[in-house]
Amino acid sequence: MSRFFLLIFISLAVFGAETAHPTLAIGSPAPDFSLPGIDGKTHKLSDYSASPVLAIIFTCNHCPVAQLYEERIKKLAADYQGKGVALVAIQPNDPNAIRLSDELLYTDVSDGFEDMKVRAAYRHFNFPYLYDGETQAVSEAYGPKATPHVFVFDQERILRYEGRVDNNKRESLVTAQDTRNAIDAVLAGRPVPVEHTGVFGCTTKWKSLAPTRIADLKKIEAEPVQLDSVSAEELKKLRQNPTGKLLLVNFWATWCGPCIHEMPDLQMIYRMYRRRDFDLVTVATNLQDEKPGVLKELERQHASSRNLQFASDDTYGMQAAFNSKWDSGVPFTMLIAPEGKVLYQKQGEIDILEVRRLILGNLPDPAYVGHRAYWATN
Repeated sequence: MSRFFLLIFISLAVFGAETAHPTLAIGSPAPDFSLPGIDGKTHKLSDYSASPVLAIIFTCNHCPVAQLYEERIKKLAADYQGKGVALVAIQPNDPNAIRLSDELLYTDVSDGFEDMKVRAAYRHFNFPYLYDGETQAVSEAYGPKATPHVFVFDQERILRYEGRVDNNKRESLVTAQDTRNAIDAVLAGRPVPVEHTGVFGCTTKWKSLAPTRIADLKKIEAEPVQLDSVSAEELKKLRQNPTGKLLLVNFWATWCGPCIHEMPDLQMIYRMYRRRDFDLVTVATNLQDEKPGVLKELERQHASSRNLQFASDDTYGMQAAFNSKWDSGVPFTMLIAPEGKVLYQKQGEIDILEVRRLILGNLPDPAYVGHRAYWATN
């Protein structure tokens, strides 16, 4: 598919998604649902019939706006606990419709069901978190435009408010508590002062967008794979990280099982964050005459990162050139801040989530102020 026709296809898919999924109208009854929760239970609309107010929030893992609202959603759940308000979160996105190259730049996980469990545990969610990504039937009925998108129902489960949580993604700039105002009005039996507001966040990833993800993956896998030699002096320079970026360096070998096992994870990290101030360098510790085998393995892995191989058969000398305290085997991985500060190092296979979160917590965020702080706290 040519780039021109791909752009046309994406535009039509996005436009079609906007027009084909209307948002539930004020005054409508709550559509029924039966969805799996991360708690292992199946949740139904009737499970919450005893609560005078039901707030359903469509949110997700990967969206950076949704991430900044997680604490506010937790606070809503806590503040209204025992006051007749049930709060339920639903993840509407199809994970197979999320592009790797430009939609996972600000997250540690995607929007799959198992990913939801990871995020909920990491951020200590105190509300039911339900998955609708498989069929999107419930999302079709409610029509969330972006994450987060709130729907507030009264005792008869008639929709009284739909829209945003509040009026600014940055909590310090919030001046209107729209969802709280709606809940308070319904609890008091008063008309909701503002029944509808626009929503701001990442658009819902409907199944119709899945072909764009497939095209994105094919484009990534078609990228050229290169392998260059690296000298001891160049390794010393690499350790100081003069790139101005956050740098992840991984030493590996073709004969190392754990190295091969973690290579897909490393390449995934590279593809997720390379549009930001981040880079990955792999360094093969194989002897020089093994270069054809090294290149073959890198090609099998579609490793389009910067790939190097020791230019000398003096393996121990090359190791010492990078790090004089590294006197063991591979894999060996180091995360280095600009100008050489070591943020993480590991002998053996990495913890993929730990490394992703360290990267996110140390990447500068001039284009999205506040996101770095989200990952620096838990």
